[in-house]
Amino acid sequence: MPDRPRMSLTSTVLGTPDPRGLARFYAELLGWPIETDEPEWVTLRPGGPGLSFQLERDHVPPTWPQRPGDQQMQLHLDVRVEDLVAATAFAQSLGAQVAEFQPQDDVRVLLDPAGHPFCLFVAG
Repeated sequence: MPDRPRMSLTSTVLGTPDPRGLARFYAELLGWPIETDEPEWVTLRPGGPGLSFQLERDHVPPTWPQRPGDQQMQLHLDVRVEDLVAATAFAQSLGAQVAEFQPQDDVRVLLDPAGHPFCLFVAG
């Protein structure tokens, strides 16, 4: 087997019809700085791997919970918090919506302004 070339993950990319708007949402939610700010591409860099937001004019939000035949969730973000109730309220104040379906009592599933599910949880 050949030697593995050097690689490093720099970002997770979320598609959205509004890259700047979704980037501002996550910048406020996570307290991360915006590094690149272009109409079709915005990045957040906290000092390591970050998040990027790419323009997708025909973005279709995933369905939560998943149902056959609907747009499926391909990934979601897990965000550790100290206070689930306070963090949920803060995320809602930024434009997130609490998902109707909640599979666990100690995790809160929310939908970002583009409809991507993300989870808030308290580390145990």
